[in-house]
Amino acid sequence: MSTGSIASPVALPATLRVTRIDKVAVLTLARPEKRNALSDETVLGIERFFTHLPERIACVVIAADGDHFCAGLDLAEMAGRDTIAGIQHSRMWHRVFDAIEQGPVPVIAALKGAVVGGGLELAAAAHLRVAERSTFYALPEGMRGIFVGGGGSVRIPRLIGVSRMADLMLTGRRYDAEEGAALGLSQYVADDGAGLDLALELAARIAENAFQTNFAVIQALPRIAEANPREGYLMESMMAAIAQGTDDAKQRMQAFLDGRAQKVTDR
Repeated sequence: MSTGSIASPVALPATLRVTRIDKVAVLTLARPEKRNALSDETVLGIERFFTHLPERIACVVIAADGDHFCAGLDLAEMAGRDTIAGIQHSRMWHRVFDAIEQGPVPVIAALKGAVVGGGLELAAAAHLRVAERSTFYALPEGMRGIFVGGGGSVRIPRLIGVSRMADLMLTGRRYDAEEGAALGLSQYVADDGAGLDLALELAARIAENAFQTNFAVIQALPRIAEANPREGYLMESMMAAIAQGTDDAKQRMQAFLDGRAQKVTDR
């Protein structure tokens, strides 16, 4: 197993750090003194990373230094924007988070402490989320006189529903890790200090999957789920045929038939 820092193909700000474990890249938010609040420089660095992934990376984990995953956008950078600049800023966040959600490889967010505002929007753009027990979720936009602008009004209701998101924004309610998992904000809950290890374990497992299947899950599955049934069934048939027609799939199926493949009960 190879572990260590890797050189990103593009320059990244000091608020981001990249390491690699075999086929898994770990992108770490490295601004703990600000609870990893997202500056424009950081957000644009995230975009550069995901649009220029290092070679042979099959899965990405988004982690964070310090006690908190991300306390949201850096409000200090927001105060002077007028309406047009606000629209452009929001659309920039949309573009960046789309690069995560619509990118070529699965992404896991390793959550802890504050997952608030824009931090929750960032987490929602990942495909899987592991939450340590210290995790809490909040959308304090109502208290600040603002509205979500990083895609949260699209992605978060898909996870927990419109009414629960409205409750978070209107009342300042917080969900803890267990509540969040029950509602769909994460798929896993880990003990404090163990979240990143679990995320890396899952990422290593995902990285061993066939590329075509991982790609179908993150690219085709959401579109199929949102389509009407007639179109969904057709897209499913086409994606199934594309996946099973690859040489990789044929080799994997033959290994299973020959008794050389790992069984589900082995995990």
